[in-house]
Amino acid sequence: MTGWADVTWADWSDHDAIRARLDAGADPDRWGGGLPLHRAAGCGSPEVVAELAGRVSDVDAVEYGTTALWEAVMGNRPENARALLAAGADPWRPQLGGWSPGRLSLAGPTPGLFSVPDNEPGLTAAERATARRGRQLVEGLGRFHVDGTGLACIAGIDGAEAIRRLNGTPLDGEFMADFLDEPHSYDMAERLLIAGVTTVPGGCIVTQPWGYVPSAHGTMVRLTAGTVGYGLFANPKSGNQGRILRDGTEERSGLHPGGGPSPEDGPEEVLAAYLFSGHPVAHACAFAGLRPTDARAVTGPADHWIRLPSGLRGWSCRPAW
Repeated sequence: MTGWADVTWADWSDHDAIRARLDAGADPDRWGGGLPLHRAAGCGSPEVVAELAGRVSDVDAVEYGTTALWEAVMGNRPENARALLAAGADPWRPQLGGWSPGRLSLAGPTPGLFSVPDNEPGLTAAERATARRGRQLVEGLGRFHVDGTGLACIAGIDGAEAIRRLNGTPLDGEFMADFLDEPHSYDMAERLLIAGVTTVPGGCIVTQPWGYVPSAHGTMVRLTAGTVGYGLFANPKSGNQGRILRDGTEERSGLHPGGGPSPEDGPEEVLAAYLFSGHPVAHACAFAGLRPTDARAVTGPADHWIRLPSGLRGWSCRPAW
């Protein structure tokens, strides 16, 4: 036993509770769910972080390729990062995709979090531009409910072309007013054949706030002919799921837009995971080069509401996550 039985996420912000566990013999270096300092750094309070940092055998211990300081930066917890820095953590240790916590923080909301040594290059011009566009995209979209929504973010084509590729039939305003007033009163089979299409700077977005169909493989195959797209389904049961198709061919699937980076991610993917942590729609839009200035293309009202052909079910439209 490591002394962390029944610890909750909220406990990582309760200094008295964590200190009592440690005083009673809880292991500061081991917990069944990972390293205690990593959990506190990413979601706890600076007081708990400082307490654990003073007791661990290595403040820069690595779990899945990252240190606790990385978790604090990725979780946008600057006070936790400062507590770790005071305990001797190294901000400039390269980790995922070659990024260090210190260099990654230069692209975030607290670029002055660490003093940059003379031998550190900082961000490139391209990375600064990516970070700037990322902030603009996140601010423009804002926060909104996305669970249960399916999206296709498609580069380089407008809404009219997307409708043509999908062989969609425009729906009249009276029907859509009734439908949107209570979409879940309609049969699921009918709901899954209704989608919105909106032109945005850089391309278009096909949305279905009540289903996965825009992000399904068969739909994306048709939409991405000669271009690239990112399909997102915000699965309320298992989280955000994404796939990338280029010219009708799937390049990657099983992605988690808005989540953290993976150990196998390259530098650009790690930066995107940081910029769009907790913002899955912005993540999908950014990959496709789309620049919506608000959430209308996602939440509605769309430029066009269409009925997809019933044969859509023959387009391998299952999510296949």
